[in-house]
Amino acid sequence: MESEAWAFIKQVVQGRWFSVYAGMMMMIGNGTTYIFGTYSKVLKTEFDYSQTQVNMLGFAKDLGSNVGIIAGLLAEFVPTWVLFTIGAFQNFTCYFFIWLSMTRRIPQPEFWQMFLSVCFGSNSSNYANTAIMVISLRNFPDRRGIILGLLKGYVGIGGAILTQIYLGIYGPEDPSDLVLLFAWFPSVLILLISTSIRPIHIRKHPEELKVFYHLLYVSIIIAIFIFFLSITQKQVTFSPAAYASGAYVVVALLCLPLLIVCREEFLLYKLKKQNLNRDPSVALSIVDQKVTNCPKSFSTLEEIAEISPSCISNICNKPDRGNDFTVLQAIFSIDMLLICLATFSGCGSSLAAIDNLGQIGESLGYPARAISIFVSWVSIFNFFGRVFSGFISELMIIKYKLPRPLMFAFAFLLTCLGQLCIAYPFPGSVYVASSIIGFGFGAQNPLLFAVISEMFGLKHYSILFNCGQLVVPLGSYILNVDIVGKLYDAEALREGRKMTGKGITCTGAHCFGGSFTILAASTLFGALVMLVLAYRTRDYYRWDIYKNYKEDMWIPQAEMEFYRLDNRKNIDD
Repeated sequence: MESEAWAFIKQVVQGRWFSVYAGMMMMIGNGTTYIFGTYSKVLKTEFDYSQTQVNMLGFAKDLGSNVGIIAGLLAEFVPTWVLFTIGAFQNFTCYFFIWLSMTRRIPQPEFWQMFLSVCFGSNSSNYANTAIMVISLRNFPDRRGIILGLLKGYVGIGGAILTQIYLGIYGPEDPSDLVLLFAWFPSVLILLISTSIRPIHIRKHPEELKVFYHLLYVSIIIAIFIFFLSITQKQVTFSPAAYASGAYVVVALLCLPLLIVCREEFLLYKLKKQNLNRDPSVALSIVDQKVTNCPKSFSTLEEIAEISPSCISNICNKPDRGNDFTVLQAIFSIDMLLICLATFSGCGSSLAAIDNLGQIGESLGYPARAISIFVSWVSIFNFFGRVFSGFISELMIIKYKLPRPLMFAFAFLLTCLGQLCIAYPFPGSVYVASSIIGFGFGAQNPLLFAVISEMFGLKHYSILFNCGQLVVPLGSYILNVDIVGKLYDAEALREGRKMTGKGITCTGAHCFGGSFTILAASTLFGALVMLVLAYRTRDYYRWDIYKNYKEDMWIPQAEMEFYRLDNRKNIDD
């Protein structure tokens, strides 16, 4: 009995579905980049920074989180555990240094030192992000929108989850403890479960779409609970025990997807036993998982040398969309130019809006507790936007043959409305804006990565998706630092509101009115560019874009019927 139990546990941990679950949990740690607004106010007051300096740190965060080209290049040559180890070490050292500085345990660092710490701290998420996304798309190549929506959804809600864990462990008194949580929690999580992320090739299963929907439903339950918990925390003063109870419930809910994983693996385990009882020489490939037929990394210098000349000589001789492009062919294509132009203006302005939510709430007179709530709401609605865009865009492609860039344009238009709510505020407008901007920006993220994979193939995906987001920090810098930060400081100085130890502060709707009007216009331009890309690719999306990745082998009909009947019986029970 013990040997059977151990065999089942081993199958679960080595299974493809546990790999999805492990990826979802590790993506929570990457949510640190979306709650910069919570602790940026502490940096501003502790170190007497101006708003321009705070926005420079916001740019450092955006620069680090979006420049993952080193992680992408390493993913071509090294095993995934190397990426996870580098990411965990870099995450801990950088955020721990920031925490030591904020709590005065070390002398106040120079501004450039803080800039580099924030930059490299946020950059650490790229190593895990690259490994998880590349492996997951290779394991589910014809479910790209869905798997990206789920994985990136947990990045979006990760900030809200980490906030609840922080409140449960440390309480709300000292926001610097949130940075301490950033230091150790993602690193420990990576070291515990990262070995489950690896290419797993099995015969395709017709029921896997239902499993993804079950994971989606459970994830939505988690997000809704955190949403209402944050509303309750806004209305009622929680005791330390109440905060701890909320965190316990959140952690328990995060185990629900694991139950779905165990259920699927148990059905496959029974199917394997039934098959072996019929014929001991047969081992179904559905549970005999092997790393085969997956795109391989370069393993020899000869392979690299063989690729390099072809990249240079065939830049203009591009394959059809959906086939594997070389890196240079993709970078110098019109499609990539349009993607970069749209993400520069649309995603850059969205990040600028998110990074300034803390200061926006302060300028409009919201209390500190309310500010932490709507910063948390950005993470929650970020999650809804990511899973919505992933699942719905996949449905639109399969059922209606609509180009995925069309959904991208819709996400930009939605974000534009949220930015206008800040530019022209009304009572409670920041709550509305944080929800809309969070949802819109969340929707943009998986769409960007899915479009790049569909346009240029998966062979060099680790490099190409990191190249595609390189322009995001550039857009964030220009729009956040040169526009939002400088216009804010100009308004504050016009009021003569320089206060020692508090940084430069501004009060009133005019502080961000002009800058957010510019952000809204920039986002609208990004939507128009995506509409151009949708028009260019309309013929491509009319065909089966995943035809090159579909499997020829399926589970035999009798075994499939057993699976369906047993699955239905378990659900009824």
